[in-house]
Amino acid sequence: MKQVIRSLGVAAVAAHALLALEAVAQEAPEVFSNYLELGTSARGQMVVVEPPKEINRYVAKVEEAARADPAWFKVYSKSAKPGIPLPFHEKLGLSKEDYADYNKLWDERKMVPVKDGNVVVRLEQAKPGEWMIRVSGKGAPLSLLRYQQGKDVVKSPNGELARLKDIDADPRSILGRWTGHEWRFQEEDTLGKIKENFGIGTLVGTKWGILVYRLQETSSTGKLLFDRSMVIRFPMKGK
Repeated sequence: MKQVIRSLGVAAVAAHALLALEAVAQEAPEVFSNYLELGTSARGQMVVVEPPKEINRYVAKVEEAARADPAWFKVYSKSAKPGIPLPFHEKLGLSKEDYADYNKLWDERKMVPVKDGNVVVRLEQAKPGEWMIRVSGKGAPLSLLRYQQGKDVVKSPNGELARLKDIDADPRSILGRWTGHEWRFQEEDTLGKIKENFGIGTLVGTKWGILVYRLQETSSTGKLLFDRSMVIRFPMKGK
């Protein structure tokens, strides 16, 4: 009987070891492994996008025009591509010369590292079929996200972020041209609305990978209650 028990015990240990090896051997999903090496730390930076300060005088004129006719401005803004300068219109409060200078300054925007924004980025397997990107420092909130490979969703404390169409951003968008993958959670009730987005990809033509995150909460009246956004760039594997 003791021999049988020992044999069963050995078999159980062997089975557990095989399962553990299978979990360790599982390949990371391409949505992450295209940019990060599993288990390898990359030194990243939190960044913000800053155009030259001279652009502010044109921004002020557009804001003044928006206050003068908010209904028109709201409709006109929605008709434009998000994240890039609005098309010219005389009601924007800019002359054609102003508008040309504004666009020239916009094209000179740069990514600037945030003070004390150095982070470490690391792709890890949380458990079989579930992955996480561990981020240190100011990027630590991203460590709460879990990618569930079987469902192709990102789970956060708020809920499940559903997969959206892959990103191929316009070169004149805020971050410049970048390609990658995006997920979104959105929920609305009588108290307000929560929207959470997460994206990972690459800044085209550079060595940089990029993590993009935003969490917004608004009241039922549209008042902004919470707004956290972060952009983290990191050297991609093999770069």
